[in-house]
Amino acid sequence: MSAPIHILGISAFYHDSAACLLRDGEIVAAAQEERFTRKKGDAAFPARAIDYCLKAGGIAASDLAFVGFYDKPILKFERILETYLGVAPAGFRSFLAAGPLWVKDKLHMDRQLRDALGFTGAVLYGEHHGSHAASAFFPSPFEEAAILTMDGVGEWATASFGVGRGNAIELLKELRWPDSLGLLYSAFTYYTGFKVNSAEYKVMGLAPYGEPKYVDVIYRELLDLAEDGSFRMNQRYFDYLSGLRMTSPAFDRLFGGPPRVPESKLSQREMDLARSVQEVCEEIMLRMARTVHRETGQENLCLAGGVALNCVGNGRLLREGPFKRLWIQPAAGDAGGALGVAQLVWHRHLGRPRAVEAGKDAMRGAYLGPEFAPEEIERELRAAGAVYRRLERDELHARVAELLAQEKVVGWFDGRMEFGPRALGSRSILGDPRSPAMQARINLKIKFREGFRPFAPSVLEEKVGDWFELDRASPYMLLVAQVKRERQIPMTSGQRALWGLDKLNVPRSDIPAVTHVDYSARVQTVSRETNPAYYDLIRAFERRTGCPVLVNTSFNVRGEPIVCTPRDAYRCFMRTQIDHLVVGPFLLDRADQPPFAEPPAAQGGPQDVSASESRRFALPVGGAFLVLGSALLWRGRPGAAAAVAVLGAALLAAGLLIPRKLGPLRRLWMSFASVISRVTTPVFMAVVYFLVFTPAGLVMRLFGHRPLGERRAGRSRWVGRESGAASDMERQF
Repeated sequence: MSAPIHILGISAFYHDSAACLLRDGEIVAAAQEERFTRKKGDAAFPARAIDYCLKAGGIAASDLAFVGFYDKPILKFERILETYLGVAPAGFRSFLAAGPLWVKDKLHMDRQLRDALGFTGAVLYGEHHGSHAASAFFPSPFEEAAILTMDGVGEWATASFGVGRGNAIELLKELRWPDSLGLLYSAFTYYTGFKVNSAEYKVMGLAPYGEPKYVDVIYRELLDLAEDGSFRMNQRYFDYLSGLRMTSPAFDRLFGGPPRVPESKLSQREMDLARSVQEVCEEIMLRMARTVHRETGQENLCLAGGVALNCVGNGRLLREGPFKRLWIQPAAGDAGGALGVAQLVWHRHLGRPRAVEAGKDAMRGAYLGPEFAPEEIERELRAAGAVYRRLERDELHARVAELLAQEKVVGWFDGRMEFGPRALGSRSILGDPRSPAMQARINLKIKFREGFRPFAPSVLEEKVGDWFELDRASPYMLLVAQVKRERQIPMTSGQRALWGLDKLNVPRSDIPAVTHVDYSARVQTVSRETNPAYYDLIRAFERRTGCPVLVNTSFNVRGEPIVCTPRDAYRCFMRTQIDHLVVGPFLLDRADQPPFAEPPAAQGGPQDVSASESRRFALPVGGAFLVLGSALLWRGRPGAAAAVAVLGAALLAAGLLIPRKLGPLRRLWMSFASVISRVTTPVFMAVVYFLVFTPAGLVMRLFGHRPLGERRAGRSRWVGRESGAASDMERQF
């Protein structure tokens, strides 16, 4: 019997780094780096996520057959260089910020991956939207389907579509930089005072409080939208090509003032802007979907990319779009690229077949992260001085259902952590959806976040049609549907006259805590097959109350990632006003807990320096000293030459024989070099930008070459793609 083939997929260095491990094509584990480092949206190399995946698979890095990276760094670098050629002499501040990062790290991806993992095997590279497409189709429940990916930008593509059949994906066309639906939405996220690449969902949640008064302005001034869903953006109103902001002063003038200051009071303008860009986004998604359907003739559609997390748009695609069935990758953003590239290695590079189980996807409910045995949990609780009770499962579910029915808020930590941005009943904060006060209480006193933010309902899968206008499963909380009309509470004339956030406290149904101001809800259906413990809890709540629905929101506070470990859960519990905490089989009552003191922050001592890092320091520096010694000898200074040569030889010998011993010396050298580079780097970058890029860009534009893309005949901006070969994954371009 042959040994299993292990493939590690990695996404990193933009935002939301992650890792995924496959064994013979099956997903073993996947997790985002932020959950381990506690830095929201952590873009660093996902060392801890990789460590978890390898441990979950019971292997070491040396057991890996392949490592896959989710995009092609050199192709992305080409796009960045062409952008600067297209905007120079503008854009220097952006060039100064990005250039050193690329020169130092991102252009050496192969070496970085090998050094970080101690890996000597094959490193392969997927194209960014190819990785998204793979993550959308390969785990889906469809033998064949159309694929649509939409995000900010990958290498050059900002959206793409194609077809998946069996173990093969063919992307047919793409929309290219700088025209991007993801960046359009992010521009409005920035302008309404929220964080780009992190808080786009807040804009979506804010939209129902506003009116679509700016839709015509967006179409008239910002977008040239074609019937096929492609578009051209008017870059006069945006600053992401040449600056460090998303929008330009012209955007400010168009919409009546500067961007909202983050954390300042929301005005009706922000609500109307949110509603307007959301409607435009939905219209573009619908037009794109119709084009994909027309070009592919498929009945099923798979979605991925950050825009696919827009569950309101997804709901409209399901209701109004041309496809019969829809499947959305739960980790649709860049984190899911780690999963996608690993599957590309398995199916495209190795040509392995794909098995589809009718009606079931391969994501295992997205429960792919760490889990903890009762013994591990109890050890953590004791170390924290927690007071707890251990209960059998049935007793635990009955007791928690009783607490929820009393309008208590419960932190629920059970089983494997979710992969992707949604809490799906393993790392969740739960409440009673029938309580009119529950939304405000959890938002303001527990999550410490904006009061307008809606909560999702978790509903038993077989009961979803009794409560929501939805006739299918929605296990990943990626579809929005209306609450059933018979469960809605009609508004009075006075209530209908309310504006903005005044609408917030008007009960709209018999489950007001999960009913948004437009009678919608972001639905999660729960099946016993994928999460039996969570299913049984909801069943226990239904037996007690007659309601098979719970409020489900992620187990975290604003600005922090979802909890990962029992220690994270207890800390969040004690820092908020959560009433009770369930961690595995253990139940904690807040009233019983001793006073909580934050653990001291970890001291930032010197980090260990790897042998390869020390060697890369010692060999060139030692060699430089030998060259300097030779120069001194030639100038007639034998004493100085000998001293310098001895120092160089010592460094070379140490670098070859005992590189780890050079760690302190390397840190001292790097500190010195950092001080020097703060002065020299801006000067050097200015010389390169203004004496090389600027004249080159001006000449190219003078002779008719447009670095940011030629104007095409006709209104469509879709560009045909060449079919990729398996060998393409061996290149970074």
